[in-house]
This record gives sequence, C-alpha cells and structure tokens, in this order.
Amino acid sequence: MIESLITSKTRIKLLLKFFLNSQNISYLRNLENELGESTNGLRVELNRLEKAGLLKSFTEGNRKFFQVNTSHPLFKDLNKILLKVTGLEYIVDYILERLGDLEEVYLVGKLAQGIDSGIIDLVLVGKNINKPFLMEQIDKAEKRIDRKIRFVLFEPEEFSLDKIKEADMHPLLLWKK
Repeated sequence: MIESLITSKTRIKLLLKFFLNSQNISYLRNLENELGESTNGLRVELNRLEKAGLLKSFTEGNRKFFQVNTSHPLFKDLNKILLKVTGLEYIVDYILERLGDLEEVYLVGKLAQGIDSGIIDLVLVGKNINKPFLMEQIDKAEKRIDRKIRFVLFEPEEFSLDKIKEADMHPLLLWKK
C-alpha cells in the first residue's frame, strides 16, 4: 500500500527502520547488510532524509551514524502512518485493549529492527489472559492485515525486559497499561 505513495523501496525500508523504533541507530555498512540494499542507494536516501531533517547523524571514528529526528514536526505523523501500514495500529487498537489484565506489549524481531518480513512478533505481559479469545482475535487480525502474528505470553512476575534485550530481539514498547 505504501509502495504506491513512496516508490523507492530503499526509502520505505529506511522509514520502517527508523520510524517504527526511534531508538534505532545505524551506519551505512550495517544498513547494507541488514536491509540487503546497495551502499549507493542507501547513501542517496539517507542523505535525502537527513537533508529533509527527518534523520540526524553523528560520527564516531570513521563511521557516520543515523537516527530518526524525533523533534521533526512530521515524526509522529510518519510513525502513525507506518504503524497503520504494518498493521500494528490495528493490533494495538483492536486486540490488545480487549484482553483484560494485559500490562505491556513489545514488538520484537525483524519488524522492531525496521525490516518488514510480513511477520509481526509480539511479547505480551499480563495476567489472566483469556487464551482462546486471544487466539481468536489474532486469527481475525491476521486475516484483516494480511500478516502472520506470532506472540509469547508472560506473567508479569516471570517477565524481564533484560531477557528479550539479551536475546537481541530489539524490543519496542508498543503499549502499556
């Protein structure tokens, strides 16, 4: 859907990378490996986004690092558009708020890194979650957003953010009670 609005696949990947998770920081060679795009194409798009003020950069040694400019007036709007396009907005609005004692929801995996694989990986933290209802809602959501949703459910006392950080899952807090 966004491909008809933004024709550069490289730009779409960069927007997903930086605007879904504002904590993402990366440099050119790392982006080349992660996104599977050429350095020339990435450099052109990174420079355009930086010139527009959507990205900011800093250097360490001989590497130029990029991250999203969260103070840009369009940051929140672009973030909402990408949440809508990926289906995350629907998941948060429709499913998560109807589950009862849910406390936190984290996006993890490829999409949290800004790589759209067609799969949404979630970590759900809560008590007394109606699992059959959750499965029913996940099934409906998958059909509606045309993506596969995988999830892990933790009780609050067994969950530790450090566990998913250690596993290099790039957790992104999507929702909190």
